[in-house]
Amino acid sequence: MDTEWMAEGKCRTIVPETFFPSDGLGVIRAQRICASCPVVERCLEYALENHIDHGVWGGCSERERRRLLRARRQRAQVSAG
Repeated sequence: MDTEWMAEGKCRTIVPETFFPSDGLGVIRAQRICASCPVVERCLEYALENHIDHGVWGGCSERERRRLLRARRQRAQVSAG
């Protein structure tokens, strides 16, 4: 997968630990940064496609990404029906 988009991410100028928080407030802080990022959609898709389990990617926490993947699998099963 192409990763050139990463050079455009707002996170590139921020300490990486910011996006690997240990509490809910840290997640919110990271999500606020992601909210105005020009590559947030590509970042989220990258994390989903590569099954990245840790950190905030594309503005979504680990839990939110698991929910998105579960919903995608369910939709795929219904479509395959």
